[in-house]
Amino acid sequence: MPGMNLTRDEARRRAELLSVDSYDVHLDLTRGDTTFGSTTTVRFSCREPGSSTFLDLVAPRVHRVVLNGTSLEAATVADGVRVELSGLQADNELVVVADCAYMHTGEGLHRFVDPVDQTVYLYSQFEVADARRVFACFDQPDLKATFTFTVTAPAHWEVVSNQPTPTPEPVAGGAARWGFASTPRISTYITAIVAGDYDVVRDEVATREGSLPLALFTRKSLSQYLDADELFTVTKQGFGFFEELFDRAYPFAKYDQLFVPEFNAGAMENAGAVTIRDEYVFRAKVTDAARERVAETVLHELAHMWFGDLVTMTWWDDLWLNESFATFASVLCQSEVTRWPHSWTTFTNAEKTWAYRQDQLPSTHPISADIRDLEDVEVNFDGITYAKGASVLKQLVAWVGRDEFFAALRRYFERYAWGNTELADLLALLEETSGRDLSEWTQQWLQTAGVNTLRPQVETDVEGTITSFAVLQEAPAAWPTLRSHRLAVGLYDDVDGSLVRRDRVELDVTGARTEVPQLVGLRRPAVVLVNDDDLAYAKIRLDEASLASVVGGIGRFADSLPRTLCWTAAWDMARDAEMAARDYLSLVLAGIGTETDINAVQLLLRQATSAVELFSDPEAVVEARGRLAAGTEEHMRSAAPGSDHQLAFTRAFASAAVTDAQLDVLRGLLAGDVVLDGLEVDVELRWHLLQCLVAAGRARDGEIAGELDRDSTAAGQRHAATSRALRPTPEAKEEVWSAVVERDELPNAVLVATIGGFAHPRQRALARPYVERYFAALNDIWATRTNETAQTLVLGLYPGLLIEQATVESTDAWLDANPDATPALRRVITESKDGVVRALRAQAKDQTAG
Repeated sequence: MPGMNLTRDEARRRAELLSVDSYDVHLDLTRGDTTFGSTTTVRFSCREPGSSTFLDLVAPRVHRVVLNGTSLEAATVADGVRVELSGLQADNELVVVADCAYMHTGEGLHRFVDPVDQTVYLYSQFEVADARRVFACFDQPDLKATFTFTVTAPAHWEVVSNQPTPTPEPVAGGAARWGFASTPRISTYITAIVAGDYDVVRDEVATREGSLPLALFTRKSLSQYLDADELFTVTKQGFGFFEELFDRAYPFAKYDQLFVPEFNAGAMENAGAVTIRDEYVFRAKVTDAARERVAETVLHELAHMWFGDLVTMTWWDDLWLNESFATFASVLCQSEVTRWPHSWTTFTNAEKTWAYRQDQLPSTHPISADIRDLEDVEVNFDGITYAKGASVLKQLVAWVGRDEFFAALRRYFERYAWGNTELADLLALLEETSGRDLSEWTQQWLQTAGVNTLRPQVETDVEGTITSFAVLQEAPAAWPTLRSHRLAVGLYDDVDGSLVRRDRVELDVTGARTEVPQLVGLRRPAVVLVNDDDLAYAKIRLDEASLASVVGGIGRFADSLPRTLCWTAAWDMARDAEMAARDYLSLVLAGIGTETDINAVQLLLRQATSAVELFSDPEAVVEARGRLAAGTEEHMRSAAPGSDHQLAFTRAFASAAVTDAQLDVLRGLLAGDVVLDGLEVDVELRWHLLQCLVAAGRARDGEIAGELDRDSTAAGQRHAATSRALRPTPEAKEEVWSAVVERDELPNAVLVATIGGFAHPRQRALARPYVERYFAALNDIWATRTNETAQTLVLGLYPGLLIEQATVESTDAWLDANPDATPALRRVITESKDGVVRALRAQAKDQTAG
């Protein structure tokens, strides 16, 4: 739509022109299930009286526009996306009355009806620029203002915004009106409205400024599963940690966490009213890895209250700093004051693996990215922005010193509270407190892209004494920067069956070759580990002797972090076609049974599946599937009863099961005829078993309907949608295509679930007829769907399981034929193609190993 894609230049010009004082927003949520009333009064000043600008408002109908007491012709000045304003005075008051639309895409004001009890739930999601879908505003982060919300809604609802919820005043028709106090000066994208039949649990936390109210909100049908004790415990731990670390009191008047349905992201840092996807309220057994992830999410959003909400980026160029800091701070807090002291190991397993993958795509970009417009930022919520940035911040803390880093941060909050900043503002304070010149560091780490690879080069004499040791650094041809890395080299010996660190040397690695004379004269260890303790952001390789020791017994590491670094190195080698898929699978099956970290176990199972289905020699894939299925079944049966490992291996075995006998085990588990001591086949596991049977052609429509009758919840509807899409028939795939591409009726969560069953590794032939249709539909999808929906469709339907040159050629043909397609769309397609190209290289490696 014209004007939807706000550019940086437009935003900069508008910020030069305007200063926004306040918004009074009145929302009427009693008008039905499609639209709601929105009346906005905005007061702002103009530095150049007589000039023109525009206001943002995405609304199906604008009734009235009044500027400084003069009524403007709404049909003329409002086009459904922008409201044009001319003849501005030094001080202005604008009133806009409109009907705005409820959304079902997780953007703007999302409306959901719970199928369990028909209760209604609303929540707002405004990042990047969707406040304009709810009220008229200058929707960019540097035009901060105060916000006064008044909401009319059914009297029995809970209504939540950024300020504490007031006592409602009854109005006619069983409704009530909530008049919220004005907020401090904040950005539009962190304002919030959440309303509906939510259940609430309340508590309070002791802060520097006294007792602060806390609350947790859930749908009524989920409230029985809410673990309020653990959530409040983690939240309070975060409050204490961050207030001390930042030396600044929590900046808002209360802290609500609202678990909301059909949420696209993990959570959103609305000031004082954090929204979190309600799949994080677990209605069945999950491993502790899932609970650790929820805790990290809670702490991530809490860190944003200071870094992001109190002090906010000027434009989306610094989105990376906003998100990277919250990720770094959350893991730091989690590792130091919660029950997950191993969180940096989890960070290496999850975030850094994500970062390394993203940084090797053709679309990789510097951490400090050039964000030209809203479309750029929408696709920039990626592994560079979150995970690489957090990794580099961790490295920066080591570089300038922890005390110096947080001293700078305290000055930052003091100096820029309630304002907007750019990266240079923080760097200047870091130089002040550390005495270091950060210009070279900034150039190397923030302004260039790509990940370096570090290899040990070890020479020994006949007695096994090290005579030469060097760290070799490589860079990809497209991004040939050789960086400075502060890292450690660890030497691990086999001691009574365990791999234990004997020596550790910390040093700076620079250039293509860095000698390590401190290790010369030492006895060669069983394993040499470059980047021990995971200080640096770099891919590492194991030398031949170390790799042999790892393959022979990776589970013998006494500590989880070095084990994780070796697992990561092996996976990198498989992805880079330096290790055959069959050898990686052997490593996983041999070592995973002794892996104690459940995060690592689940990640390894996913990676082993990818190695089998994407990287294996096509002639050997059936054998590889059989090995994976047999191995996971063995681990499932030998795991401790009732353990997280038992659950993880059961789910992995179900996904891998391929023979009739293995599928019979799944059928038995589902029917209760096969019983594993300690394993509860609960509602989520039942759906997983059924979906695996459906994909294999061993379950029919009636069973899907029967399971949905047992679980007629929103989650059940999503699982049923995936199950129907997994049916291995041409008719089922055509139904999916028609529902998600040719029509636009599914809410976002059901859309995602349906797409999730469209392509399956063992149904590649059924996907082939849709390749041409996919590329033919791309431009229309991108032009007509909201950004979230368009990305879901383009990514989810790409024929990435067809690992063949024809897929690459079809992609290249579309790219060549559409040079004027938006950069964001071209980026998504290019990234998807890269997965096929990488898989082809890995398959070639596996073929030579056969």
